[in-house]
Amino acid sequence: MPAIRLIVTAILGFTSLGAAAPVAAFQGDPTPMARPAHSAAELARWKKTAGRVTIMRDKWGIPHVFGKRDADAVFGLLYAQAEDDFNRVELNYINAMGRLAEVEGESALWRDLRMKMYITPASMQAKYAASPAWLKELMVGFADGLNYYLHTHPEVKPKLITRFEPWMALSFSEGSIGGDIESIDLKDLERFYGKAPQPALAMASIGRNLDAEPRGSNGFAISPKLSASGKALLLINPHTSFYFRPEVHMVSEQGLNAYGAVTWGQFFIYQGFNDKTGWMHTSGGGDVIDEYLETVIERDGKFFYKYGQQERQVEARPITLPYKTPSGAMASKTVTAYFTHHGPVVRELDGKWVSVKMMDEPLKALTQSYTRTKARDYESFYKAMELRTNSSNNTVYADARGNIAYFHGNFIPKRDPRFNWNKPVDGSLPATEWQGLHAIKDTITLFNPASGYISNTNNWPFSASGANSPRRQDYPDYMWSLPENARGRHAERVLKNARGFTLDSLIAAAYDSHLTAFEPLVPQLLKDYDALPANDPRKAGLGAQVAALRGWDLRAGVDSRPASLAIYWGQDMVAQHAARARAAGLPTVDFITSSLSPEERLASLQRATDKLTADFGTWQTPWGEINRFQRVSGDVDQQYDDSKPSWPVGFASANWGSLASFGMVAKQKTKRIYGDRGNSFVAVVEFGPRVRAKSILAGGNSNNPASKHFADQAEMYSRGEFKDVLFYKEDIEKNLERSYHPGE
Repeated sequence: MPAIRLIVTAILGFTSLGAAAPVAAFQGDPTPMARPAHSAAELARWKKTAGRVTIMRDKWGIPHVFGKRDADAVFGLLYAQAEDDFNRVELNYINAMGRLAEVEGESALWRDLRMKMYITPASMQAKYAASPAWLKELMVGFADGLNYYLHTHPEVKPKLITRFEPWMALSFSEGSIGGDIESIDLKDLERFYGKAPQPALAMASIGRNLDAEPRGSNGFAISPKLSASGKALLLINPHTSFYFRPEVHMVSEQGLNAYGAVTWGQFFIYQGFNDKTGWMHTSGGGDVIDEYLETVIERDGKFFYKYGQQERQVEARPITLPYKTPSGAMASKTVTAYFTHHGPVVRELDGKWVSVKMMDEPLKALTQSYTRTKARDYESFYKAMELRTNSSNNTVYADARGNIAYFHGNFIPKRDPRFNWNKPVDGSLPATEWQGLHAIKDTITLFNPASGYISNTNNWPFSASGANSPRRQDYPDYMWSLPENARGRHAERVLKNARGFTLDSLIAAAYDSHLTAFEPLVPQLLKDYDALPANDPRKAGLGAQVAALRGWDLRAGVDSRPASLAIYWGQDMVAQHAARARAAGLPTVDFITSSLSPEERLASLQRATDKLTADFGTWQTPWGEINRFQRVSGDVDQQYDDSKPSWPVGFASANWGSLASFGMVAKQKTKRIYGDRGNSFVAVVEFGPRVRAKSILAGGNSNNPASKHFADQAEMYSRGEFKDVLFYKEDIEKNLERSYHPGE
């Protein structure tokens, strides 16, 4: 049992970051804290930088940031992001630095502990000090842009961070929504450190979330031989929570010219393109996180763990966790956290402690994230990839020379293939140590496959390019982590025999409405129904529903009634049998396809019928009456209301094989389904001497409900209708809404 030390003290104004990052007052505090004073030299520097930056807002409110230097563009980009949603910018850094409980209260303590096991101000400050001069300039531009925004907007009240420091950029250096650290289960962490340890489920493991959908993404690359123009095309289709990334454009006289989606608070385009290359990230690449079973012995109040023939002492590190109390005052708890050379201890399993090993290279990760945005060709993009710090993603690539490429993962540790790396391994065995990283050339990649196309849908890489896909037998199992999925089968179908792709036909392929997952499910149901005896009451009670599904074309659409019934039927099967699927180690959709009895399938159909009838008056309700897009506030946690305006959406959750994904993850309190995750920023790009692109963003680029850009793309989004990307300055000027320097 770990020795846990809990210290609770009232500490008004507490900060774990020192004087460099004072804590802002919370709303309702009787004595609000003043913002830090800025020196005359600092103010002069900010104003001088702002004079070198021009922000051009186009008719969609998208900021096109022009700066003399890269650091100027970064300054302007962060200033523009703060204009559109300072709240999300700040919250991302509050979370990244393990300070969420200072805002949200004691319920966030274990999330903060998880972050602070990896990220500390001292460590980030040391890494900043060791950074090359060019990267320091960018980090200074990042902090200056946010601080200048706060200086020029005194009406904005930060929740916590009243001053940003350059090193903070290293705490949030990679743009994936699912970050590696967040794969550590909070309930396990609380069980271990918050009270007496209890054994976790024997099958528990990190890194194989088989039911993370619709947190996935789609990336398609089309070679010149399959395009109408003879130029390469790229589909950028992240499936994230809505409003997680805005659409931006940043340009400098030092060769920067990147357009796409940026995660709030970061200074690099995460998924996008420049005038020569484009990149799309999909999650679910190789296995990059491992758990180690540590054999721990307590002796004289200290803990030791076995390693080979040795006993090594467990490092005990006190971590202070400030939190806001219900009264608004501040308090803190100090938890003694434990570390082996593999990493932090996060849970207990069958009497052994479990430590976690993962990539921890924020400086290299930030370098890679930024330098790929300036890559001019495949060779320079490959050079950025050789930093091998994109740990959570695959990459689909295309460029102006007509090349297309695919990288399944990037950071892939070498391991002994005798062990099952999908489960915790014995930490006492030196043979389970990582043996460095695989070179890019040894990982699963594609370059200009003969098929002429590449796709990834968070599935395995062995169907990425039809007959020219990588072969499973050529790679160790740990190089891929997720199986084939319904979207993967769907993508192969729409790409395999297509020719003459244009931007519009690529959009059409990406929004193809077929729901692949129902291909086996519906015939099973029809067989179940047909086998019922004539006198079975379900024969009459389900006859009309089965007839509707028998005649269904397996496509979703706003007018489709069978789609509503099928999706509610599928949702009921998933809800009823998800626990069994997890126990079997299978994705739930695969489990309900392979493992349910006729009785279970028919019972779910009856429950789906009953729910549709209860909620909408009839089970024959068109899908667009149920499935809606709504945006009524700028809150991070959206609340939905059936009585407020919304738009019908014809596509569905990617769970069912819908390439365009639209799913509801928030706890449903409404009768209708309101999507909050799936297609967010989507773009198609055609490369060549001149880039052509189209895009769409969920809702709009501003998170201020008073802005006309809060929902100006909502109706288009709901129809899958795209706008033209304004990439060149002359086109921006023709569609200009406002041009200004930061601070004006």
